[in-house]
Amino acid sequence: MNITLIGYGKMGHEVERVALTRGHTIVARIDEAWEVLPEETDVVIEFTEPEMAADNILKAVRAGYPVVSGTTGWLERWDEVKAVVKQEEGTLFYASNYSIGVYLFRKLSKKLSKMMRSYPTYLPSIEETHHVHKLDYPSGTALSIAKEVENQLPHLSEVYPYLESETDIPESIAPNALPIKSIRRDEVPGTHTLIFDSPVDTISITHEAKGREGFALGAVLAAEFVVDKVGLFGMKDLVKADK
Repeated sequence: MNITLIGYGKMGHEVERVALTRGHTIVARIDEAWEVLPEETDVVIEFTEPEMAADNILKAVRAGYPVVSGTTGWLERWDEVKAVVKQEEGTLFYASNYSIGVYLFRKLSKKLSKMMRSYPTYLPSIEETHHVHKLDYPSGTALSIAKEVENQLPHLSEVYPYLESETDIPESIAPNALPIKSIRRDEVPGTHTLIFDSPVDTISITHEAKGREGFALGAVLAAEFVVDKVGLFGMKDLVKADK
């Protein structure tokens, strides 16, 4: 499979390393503005910045290339991108996190939240920790976990995101809000924790990434999965964990 990388930072380098170990070829590494991709490209893997991602995806889809994107922080343009993918009969695989373990963690979060419906004294919250280079907060993964929790606990209807360095969580937070604490520390690749806290005890589950390899492997697996398909896809299509 011939892969063009759009975004050649730390994740791009790790995707390249994993792709090569799986027998694929990197035909281009793009880390700046671009207009044309190599014709021999079979699939584009895109890890850039929030302000660039949607335009990168749209250009690649309109040029006829399937895209795997892992950039977060741009989903205010999701409806636009979705419409273009449908109009062009294109292909987009999008995930805020390509770790198989994170996807399974989300499934556990859903099950735990469903169990907690009958125990309102347990108050839910989410914590996510990433490296200091991550610009957006909360992480796309934290928002995905929040959606799983909100779907199972109907009294929750909004999130309350905040940076640990800026403020402490207020005691007066609305009862319908789910707090998400974001921590930016050192070179942490990514840790997410779902917490249910009560006056007598605390229940928590955590996923802690050990490095970038898990994310890169998931992105390459997504590229292998999607290269001959048309439409919109996500981790639920790649990981069969619902049975």
